Amino acid sequence: MTQKRRLNRREFFSWITIAWVSFTTAMGGILSMLFRYFYPNVNFEPEMEFNIGRLKQYEEGVNESFKNSHGVWIVRKDGILFALSTICTHLGCIPNWTVSSSTFECPCHGSGYYDSGINFKGPAPRPLERYEIRQNSDGTLLVNKGKVYRQEKGQWGLAKSEIILS
Repeated sequence: MTQKRRLNRREFFSWITIAWVSFTTAMGGILSMLFRYFYPNVNFEPEMEFNIGRLKQYEEGVNESFKNSHGVWIVRKDGILFALSTICTHLGCIPNWTVSSSTFECPCHGSGYYDSGINFKGPAPRPLERYEIRQNSDGTLLVNKGKVYRQEKGQWGLAKSEIILS
């Protein structure tokens, strides 16, 4: 018959230490998951749909009021009002509006866009995108960045890609 070996004091404390470290690690994992559960899921990005005011406040030309806050230019041109994306279609840089030439100039790689959003120079493969724009019953204008209209797909001129002024 084999006889059971008894643990000596040193082995006993070694096993207790391993058990304590394992327990502490498991509790740390559980507490970190609990902390993550109670940590709020907050989105600090601007809203996809936002109010831009009333029609009468937009004069002919490019309005840059929402360039930094929402990434949108509001353009009134030839009796049409539309919301134009501020993201270059080449590599995603932010073009600048140049008043003297009435064009958008991308500082990264030299792409150029007319005030209508059509590209005319540089490596940009396509025109800027338009966002949905509509007028509420109370007269305020809303831009929805969740709905994108592309010129190369023939979407410019669709009902909510622009507002035709009368």
